[in-house]
Amino acid sequence: MRLFKKDYVKYSDEELMLLYIKGDRKAFEQIYQRYGNYLVNFFNRKLWQDKEKAEDFTQELFGKIIDRPKMFDTTKKFKTWLFTIAANMCKNEYKRVEIRKNTSYDVPDGFEGRSVDDLADVNFDKQSFSESLKMELNKLKEKHREVFMLRHFEGLSLKEIADVLDINEGTVKSRLHNVTKTLASKLEVYRKIIAE
Repeated sequence: MRLFKKDYVKYSDEELMLLYIKGDRKAFEQIYQRYGNYLVNFFNRKLWQDKEKAEDFTQELFGKIIDRPKMFDTTKKFKTWLFTIAANMCKNEYKRVEIRKNTSYDVPDGFEGRSVDDLADVNFDKQSFSESLKMELNKLKEKHREVFMLRHFEGLSLKEIADVLDINEGTVKSRLHNVTKTLASKLEVYRKIIAE
């Protein structure tokens, strides 16, 4: 008889999925706790600030995991796999409503860039920066905007972005370089914030 309880918080995402595949429902609850709100925010930004749609898509994604947990490739990183599914769901939605080129993204609340302190001597208006960045992001090609958002808003590594978008790391680096350069020239006053 076991006298101790599992501390699910200490398990990696991949370990939790292995436990869930074996039937451990509490492992899934921990995954949901880790990624539920995160995915709602991701879908909300990607799907035109439609909170209800974002919540529906999050439930649909977790529903897929519940229905078919064995579709997770245990040799892969869970976070990359999860974002690949989420990104594909968004792409399918863009196609469904036939407005993929007009997709609008929003800058996450509180996004300030890397080093606001470096601009202490500049009259810096965070709201103005967010609005300007949003406007410039919406002018970018989808492939550039998506790479920028996955890197700077979702915090994915270059390798994770490459896996999610099914492109090589060199392409990710090139796109990030191009979008950073473009944004730096468009938002000169904020150059230090968006520079690599």
